Amino acid sequence: MKPIYLDHAASTPVHPEVAKVMYNIMIEEYGNASSVHQFGRSAKKIINGARDSIAGFLGCAPDEWIFTSGGTESDNLALFGAAAGTAEKGKHIITTAVEHHAVLHTCGELERQGYSITYLPVDSTGLVAAADVEAALREDTVLISVMFANNEVGTVQPIVEIGQLAAERGILFHVDAVQALGMLPVTLRELPVDYMSFTAHKISGPQGIGGLYVRRGAPLHPRLHGGLQERGRRAGTESLAGAAGFAKAVELAVLGLTQRQEHALLLRNTLLQELDRRIGRDAYVINGNAQHFLPGILNVSFPGASTDVLLMNLDMEGIAAASGSACTSGSLEISHVLQAMKLPAELLHSAIRFSTGLGNTNEEMEYVAQKVETILKRLRK
Repeated sequence: MKPIYLDHAASTPVHPEVAKVMYNIMIEEYGNASSVHQFGRSAKKIINGARDSIAGFLGCAPDEWIFTSGGTESDNLALFGAAAGTAEKGKHIITTAVEHHAVLHTCGELERQGYSITYLPVDSTGLVAAADVEAALREDTVLISVMFANNEVGTVQPIVEIGQLAAERGILFHVDAVQALGMLPVTLRELPVDYMSFTAHKISGPQGIGGLYVRRGAPLHPRLHGGLQERGRRAGTESLAGAAGFAKAVELAVLGLTQRQEHALLLRNTLLQELDRRIGRDAYVINGNAQHFLPGILNVSFPGASTDVLLMNLDMEGIAAASGSACTSGSLEISHVLQAMKLPAELLHSAIRFSTGLGNTNEEMEYVAQKVETILKRLRK
């Protein structure tokens, strides 16, 4: 069998329709969207068209959308930009212990700049309680940042409830929705959020381009300075092909949402059923929330085996999965998300994240379960 890619939470293959749109632009359009001649006007039309399309599908105004280089920049721009815009009101920010490092490391830098950060705990399923957010509020709280859905265990957070708390108190609310887009419905005008981060490469779009929704009236100090692109909020020459590819990916993700959800759930259930049949339900533990989860992310621990050995053996069998952990200097670190969930050591050290997407099939799930069985038997001998 050909190699099986089960790391879509990290990055996804580009959809053929997205690639076609991008290819046509790359060979036909090369003007700078800031230029006033016909080539520049043509480029500007592409950027504006992509912006209008994304805004239409995500339910916001075009001027509320900023193109960025990806989810990390979107998170950074939202947090630094909002903090700078509210510094005179207070310097207290609330987030959670399970956020992506693009948020956590940004908060760490803000702490070094004199801000006070509250890192809220989560329960054993990775869920943060809105009541804990409310209890953490202070007179000087200016910003709350909670992800829509976790990239490691797939737990979906109560962002509507949290957003309503923030709105009632006049506190800005940022949501990292990088994993949610394409798996959960997103209509920005109906959500109590001020900033929401996105990226293209999680929805079968190109790498290197993302977006940040900024509600009209929400403060945002720019982080990049130079030209007047993105209404002066994010300087830099726009990526024509990237923007158009992102717009096409958003279109496909939104219009095909139900089908994507159903397919992901089918793959998830097939893999779990095959694991039950081959190794038994007592041989593994699902990490995450049983009710509020992304169907495309399945984090499983196999007590008695180690994460690095499992990943190596899966890779040797042509199966690409992940630990959900960061890899620093060649050493695998224990997931900060699983640690925040306070899982037992045997689960922390044996967790694997399988994440599905475009191109995955039921047959592949059956094959993966078969190989997991073979690997576990070999390791236990």
